[in-house]
Amino acid sequence: MTNEPYIFLAGASRGVGQQIAFRLMEQNRRVKAMLRTETTRADLEAMGIKVVMGDALNVADVEQAMLGDEPIDTVISTIGGLPQDGQRSDFLGNKNLIDAAVKANVKKFILITSIGTGNSANAIPPQAMQALAPVLAEKDQAEKHLIASGLTYTIIRPGGLKSEPATGNGILTEDPNVAGTIHRADVAHLVCECISEKANNKTLSAIDRNMMYGQPDFEVFSLT
Repeated sequence: MTNEPYIFLAGASRGVGQQIAFRLMEQNRRVKAMLRTETTRADLEAMGIKVVMGDALNVADVEQAMLGDEPIDTVISTIGGLPQDGQRSDFLGNKNLIDAAVKANVKKFILITSIGTGNSANAIPPQAMQALAPVLAEKDQAEKHLIASGLTYTIIRPGGLKSEPATGNGILTEDPNVAGTIHRADVAHLVCECISEKANNKTLSAIDRNMMYGQPDFEVFSLT
């Protein structure tokens, strides 16, 4: 593990990002996590994660965290905010991360957004679309910025998120019309699988095969 490049993780303090951190360490990966607050720093460092402090909304913070001497192979971003958060990181924070990744010659950028973003807008009910419109618009901007950046990318759009233990039934699909729910731990498993080249330059929805809305006919995206 010593000579491997780092995987840079933004959003490791909670939710899907925290679950990704757990799984990456189980896989003996070298992880550098950027945290905005000290709250979970000690816990992540105890796991063997290198922690750097910084706010994704601050370009200088992001560049200082990513453009160090140690090479970064992959960037994974789960950052985002709720509508009441004021200035959200869904677009601007991710834009800063993407731009810094280009400067750092990162090989791959994995961005976690949400079903309802971009061409998956019709997959969620109109009332949900209306409530989430500001956030989804920013996530759409982030997706487009990543695709236009020239970086090798994978965009993963999870359905509704739950915090229960992994079910092992998480699946990916390129079909933007599929929706459902999925546990955060299962999203983390899928994200880590997508570090492989199979998912390069793909936009994928993530759901639990047993928690889909309706009974859609679609093709599962295989990572094997």
